[in-house]
Amino acid sequence: MKRMYMNGQIVEGTITGIQPYGAFVSIDENTTGLIHISEISDDFVRDIRQFVSQGERIIAKIIDVSEGPHQLRLSLKALNYSSRKDRQSKDHKRPLVPSDTIGFETLADMMPQWLSEKENPMIRVDLKHALLEEDVLSYQDEVSRIHDMIHSRSGKGNDYLGWLDWAERYDVEEFARIKECAKRIQDQAEVLLVCGIGGSYLGSRAAIEMIQGPFPKNDLEIIYVGNTFSSTSVVRILDYIKDKEVACNVISKSGTTTETALAFRMIRQFMEEKYGDDASKRIYATTDKERGLLKPQADAKGYESFVIPDDIGGRFSVITPVGLLPMAAAGLDIDKFMAGVKKATFELNNSDLSSNPAYVYAVVRRMLEKQGKSVEMFVSYESHLVFLAEWWKQLFGESEGKDGKGLLPASVNFSTDLHSMGQFVQDGNKVLFETVVLVDKPIADMVVPTEADDLDQMNYLAGKSLHWINEKAFEGTLEAHEVTGGVPNVLIHIDEANEENLGYAMYFFFKALAMSVYMLDVNPFDQPGVEVYKKNMFKLLGK
Repeated sequence: MKRMYMNGQIVEGTITGIQPYGAFVSIDENTTGLIHISEISDDFVRDIRQFVSQGERIIAKIIDVSEGPHQLRLSLKALNYSSRKDRQSKDHKRPLVPSDTIGFETLADMMPQWLSEKENPMIRVDLKHALLEEDVLSYQDEVSRIHDMIHSRSGKGNDYLGWLDWAERYDVEEFARIKECAKRIQDQAEVLLVCGIGGSYLGSRAAIEMIQGPFPKNDLEIIYVGNTFSSTSVVRILDYIKDKEVACNVISKSGTTTETALAFRMIRQFMEEKYGDDASKRIYATTDKERGLLKPQADAKGYESFVIPDDIGGRFSVITPVGLLPMAAAGLDIDKFMAGVKKATFELNNSDLSSNPAYVYAVVRRMLEKQGKSVEMFVSYESHLVFLAEWWKQLFGESEGKDGKGLLPASVNFSTDLHSMGQFVQDGNKVLFETVVLVDKPIADMVVPTEADDLDQMNYLAGKSLHWINEKAFEGTLEAHEVTGGVPNVLIHIDEANEENLGYAMYFFFKALAMSVYMLDVNPFDQPGVEVYKKNMFKLLGK
């Protein structure tokens, strides 16, 4: 439930970003604040960092409450903060909150949350093993320039920056309808067919598998179709579902994507033969608001439909109905997911390389490319992150692989792939660096039992948890690849696999992607290269 705030109220929060014009403050999970430079002190303020620092907890007074998004204008000088010219040499004391201050109990309740967030940020980028030859901060001027270009929407492909503030402007009525339809799907079906390709399915699949892990205990099974021309795949899926209750979510902005359109024709025919006129009550279309071939079909057949925004490309669409409906149907809490996206939207809206981990990651990618690396390998140590890697590969591969530029995105899942690709990473051509994405808390864990006869000689691990063993495998591999093999490792830590963290992480990659690709001076949001194979294929098909 959103807390209500009023002018004159004293609140406490955490500094999440600092700009020349002011400081951003996180008040609670739904509320953000801005302290303009003019509200820092009665004295002349040349550098805000002389008064507050990133991650610092502060007390401020509300001077204005916006009527739109839950945002506050805050003041420090209204509390008579002492002037601080040198934060390093003077003891800057904060005023205490008296017991009768409005909202004191709320602030007291929030204190454990602030401490936890400070100690366990949603995303943490560790560069200690990255073998960098330059200082990340030396790129600050370039990053500041590109950040301003992104947020002024003046760069290449700026028509597709809708994801930038989507969490603050999405259609709340459509969002509520998504949740209603998800419940209906759960009630009417044993299997949900998600029919789409690329960004139309990778985001939701990555999310569902990351949160629920392998073999989820759900009544609703999710099957992904329309992402291949494989005849075997389509035939076997149709045979598998013939005696099951089925619903379908077909996802295509244009309705002309061949793999998806072909699969949907066969699924639609199957469902109409199985359910007759009631088939239309089991088919849900996510498509363009007005244009394309799928929208007229949905209108003619009476399918419930959802809108793919014009200003958000497919590989960014997981935060729209494209990803949200399958996620909600699978049982994910999409309110928490969007809360994570919104939190990242606010916290990553600053150009400061000392406080924005997305931009740090973006810069490091370019730095390692300058050091001769041409391949970025996404490494996970959990099987339920495999499709997060597939989603990441599309996001970065389609966005920066242009004009003869860009890193090749690849992925491995350790320790499984240590028995195959591990040899190349250790001793092969030094063309790659590793981006290791770690979820610090496992979804589930168990302890190795003891056996009296120890025939398998595994008793040396008895009493240890499987997650602990996995951590040791990571630590040993990190040392082998970095120290012995000379392979740079960039570590990205996610505290645990939950919806809010996932929403934050996906937006983190969006923001990093935009910065990193603009540093190459290419358009991050088009994909002209994929049209070449389509043109050749259609010619051969007689289109």
